Amino acid sequence: MKAVAGRTCRFTVITDSLLRIEEDMSGQFENRPTQTVVNRDFASPKVQVLRDNNQHEIEIETDSFHLYYDGGRLNSESLYIDLKKGHATYGNRWYFGADNDSHRQNLGGTIRTLDKIDGATDLGKGIMSKDGYSYLDDSKSFIYQTKTDSFTKRESETVDGYLFCYGRDYQKSLSDFYQLTGPTPLLPRYALGNWWSRFYQYTQTSYQELMEKFAQKDVPINVCVLDMDWHKFDIPQKYGSGWTGYSWNKELFPEPEKLLKWLHENGEKVTLNVHPAAGIRAFEDNYQKACATMGMDPKKGEPISFDLENPKFRKAYFEDIHHQLEHQGVDFWWIDWQQGLAKSENKMDPLWLLNHYHYQDNNRRTNGNGLILSRYAGPGSHRYPLGFSGDTVISWKSLNFQPQFTITAANIGYTWWSHDIGGHMHGSFDGELATRWLQLGVFSPINRLHSSNNLFSGKEPWNYRLDYEKSQEKFLRLRTKLVPYLDSANYQTHVAGIPIVKPLYYDFPKNDNAYAIKNEYFFGAQMLVSPITQPHDKTTQMSHATTWLPEGKWIDYFTHLPYNGATVIKNYRDIDKMPVFVKKGAIIVTNPDSMANINDLPEKLEVEIFSGANGKFELFEHQGKKIARTKFTWDDQEQKLSIVVEDPEHIVPEKRTIQKVIYKDNPEQIFSEMRFRIQRAKIEFDLKQKLYDSFTAKNYNYSQFINLLNTLDDDNLRSSLSEVAFIRESF
Repeated sequence: MKAVAGRTCRFTVITDSLLRIEEDMSGQFENRPTQTVVNRDFASPKVQVLRDNNQHEIEIETDSFHLYYDGGRLNSESLYIDLKKGHATYGNRWYFGADNDSHRQNLGGTIRTLDKIDGATDLGKGIMSKDGYSYLDDSKSFIYQTKTDSFTKRESETVDGYLFCYGRDYQKSLSDFYQLTGPTPLLPRYALGNWWSRFYQYTQTSYQELMEKFAQKDVPINVCVLDMDWHKFDIPQKYGSGWTGYSWNKELFPEPEKLLKWLHENGEKVTLNVHPAAGIRAFEDNYQKACATMGMDPKKGEPISFDLENPKFRKAYFEDIHHQLEHQGVDFWWIDWQQGLAKSENKMDPLWLLNHYHYQDNNRRTNGNGLILSRYAGPGSHRYPLGFSGDTVISWKSLNFQPQFTITAANIGYTWWSHDIGGHMHGSFDGELATRWLQLGVFSPINRLHSSNNLFSGKEPWNYRLDYEKSQEKFLRLRTKLVPYLDSANYQTHVAGIPIVKPLYYDFPKNDNAYAIKNEYFFGAQMLVSPITQPHDKTTQMSHATTWLPEGKWIDYFTHLPYNGATVIKNYRDIDKMPVFVKKGAIIVTNPDSMANINDLPEKLEVEIFSGANGKFELFEHQGKKIARTKFTWDDQEQKLSIVVEDPEHIVPEKRTIQKVIYKDNPEQIFSEMRFRIQRAKIEFDLKQKLYDSFTAKNYNYSQFINLLNTLDDDNLRSSLSEVAFIRESF
């Protein structure tokens, strides 16, 4: 880090590609952390500084940029920077205060909430741009007071921002962003399983019966989310709204501790919904305790106003209210703040304070296994996972936008979004939509099924016809089987800043397809996912997604059929499958027991090997802060799997067994795939026979078969059968 100061401005070269720009008319510059930025102490970069050179008051040059400052107030005429790694169409000069993204090359970031949004919406700006540079404005950020764990407003109006000049090295840009703003914490393992959430008046008995039914059907639920009906709602009118509450509704839950104990014994964690805006009121069970902490007279019955900037209130809020419920068995909190920003610019965003203090409190009380569920409060929010994306509208448009929303959030470091899988509000009964949404959830950072209190909107798989039910159950089991794989991605996000859902353009920044196909992403180290987000067509009776497969030899994770890379292709799938690909040589480590307690490391592992090339995978497992590593190496020629375990803390089960499953190409499988698709198609029998005979002919020729398909009127039928022909060429 090297700082170069003028009279009213300071430029700090943090890396050769990361520059801090400050202006303070008093000449007093800020060295303390802010709510967003927590570390500026990087290794010293190579920097050349010139003063009073060629009519420029200050020049700063690194391998990535050349800064020119001509003195005076910062504006587009006094400060401009040439970017050496830029990719802009019309020049690579950045001007302070100008619209440097006029060509809309910024790749987007994320937003506070998707509440009531049906379909696509603007995602703001992140730190990635196809132009190769972007600016993060931290001027409005509050100062973090380390000693008091509090935030204060800046003493004067200042400029404080960071110019990222990494070209299209997006992963390096993100890694340095995390070094600047703090790493994403390691999530507890249980968060990676299946969540059951519903805004619904369950009773203690009905909730236990529901969980028992899931277990009887061998459908794993790992996190139980009790929405606001867990607490008293029908309160005297003098207290106002019943949305805020901290006392159990004993009519619904007469013995809450007994319920929480029962859930824990069955391996499930519990979170409660809280709307904290109304503060702590006199009807609450622990009101008197909170009054004692606040120095208030409980006999007056005055409400304790919500104010997390007040240390006394924070103490009452956590110790007298939340901790009492945690003693009963609550594991973490779903913070449902919907009241917007602070009412005064001198006050901090309450959502930020809620996220900060709730996460820190939970992390202390769980020995480093902290977790919350709350909305996004701005850059730096990744330090307080998880994100709750709000009350989602039930529609195909919402489903179609959700993958892009999750992918793009990586560009501002926010990698752990939790969506209302299946949607929360409006919409109509649609088993296909619910199933496709659940499939996306299984291949999302968090899989939290959610629905409203409408009697008919529940997301239980058995609410749908049999094929949808079986598909949903299959995918819910798959989610928990994948926990070893997911936890490895969790660790890589924490230590290396690699998103679990990663945009393809991070690895292929020069390929236009990586940008053009918005819903496709890498999922962990080995998988490429292209979710289906539209209903089936009437002719093929299948749904499809458009996928770009990068260079290489790929395998469909579900069908094990091969695909040559370097192509854009439409993938058609029946309701029990979705397009997920791995490369030949891929190793996917799973837990074969989908009903096992995912809080514990598995006694058995199943290693799925996709033969055809050498491969390797490093499994990371954790218990609290203790880490174990297992390195898997596949020698394809020898058909041999080597395993090396590093377990210094002895957390891996002593009697663990590892079974390998090897998938190899089976050319005969292609004929059953073609027959299946032709059988399903709603076309005349004579045409079915003609198509199948042509495909199975001894003198089969790919080009001739494609010519035959090109005579078909139906685009989907043509594309579906073309996909099978393409697969045949990939063997």
